[in-house]
Amino acid sequence: MHQRPLPNHPGIQVSAVGFGGVVLSSRPQAECDADVAWAIDQGINYFDVAPQYANAQELMGPALAPFRDGVFLACKTLERGGDAAQAELDDSLTKLKTDYFDLYQLHSLQSVDDYREAERDGGALQTLLDAKASGKARLIGVSAHDEDAALAAVASGHFDSVMLPINYANLNHSGFGRRLLPAAQAANLTLISLKALAKGKITTPWENRKHDKCWYDVCGPDEPELAHLQLRYALNQPGVIAALPPGQPEIYKMAVGHAAADISPLNESERAQLAAAYEQPASEPLFPQ
Repeated sequence: MHQRPLPNHPGIQVSAVGFGGVVLSSRPQAECDADVAWAIDQGINYFDVAPQYANAQELMGPALAPFRDGVFLACKTLERGGDAAQAELDDSLTKLKTDYFDLYQLHSLQSVDDYREAERDGGALQTLLDAKASGKARLIGVSAHDEDAALAAVASGHFDSVMLPINYANLNHSGFGRRLLPAAQAANLTLISLKALAKGKITTPWENRKHDKCWYDVCGPDEPELAHLQLRYALNQPGVIAALPPGQPEIYKMAVGHAAADISPLNESERAQLAAAYEQPASEPLFPQ
């Protein structure tokens, strides 16, 4: 598996594909142990989880414990108040059987106002800053589903990383993400692609969706070539260091195989092939600009 240095912390390298905790949620512990060990064998050293992923923290903690010293472990909080964020941080540390996180993030910022709530006096941002100062978090960051919120976080100068849905459909059919890419690169931040294999919104009835851990239309094992092009496209956007594939186990393993084989930039023919696949989008872009 290819590993890449963080631009602002070049002594830290993370695998180009990370392991999302959703992969483990609501599964037997033995299966989770095996999947984490498999990922380690593939060269995955970047693991990401959050309290909101059902019981993924409780499952990842024991599974990852034998490998903790050699991995980059990221976690998140949805809380915006300082005391609640502190309680969630401490609970996550306990469940994941660790004394610190390599990266701790404000989770799923939905708007600029949402970010400002965390930034206020007594807000969750201070908890993250204190965690970094005390060694409970080596780095701090944000994940966002709103580009304006991500840009506000970048402009604050407080963070080491930003996670945003960065994929072909968003960038080329709605423009979502185009402003963040240069802003994050100019600030020398680590940029992580969420939903690299996303195609758009699910158009079928919810109960008929193909993958129970995906709330959006995604390139799955039935479209392996398109999925590989999508992954390489996301991983070669300016400043993007890593991607977190969907949490569906079989899609995750497919993405790991693709990343191990080739993450080179698309050539002209491959870019044309990807463009042709989206010439008439079958679904609405997941995140409009």
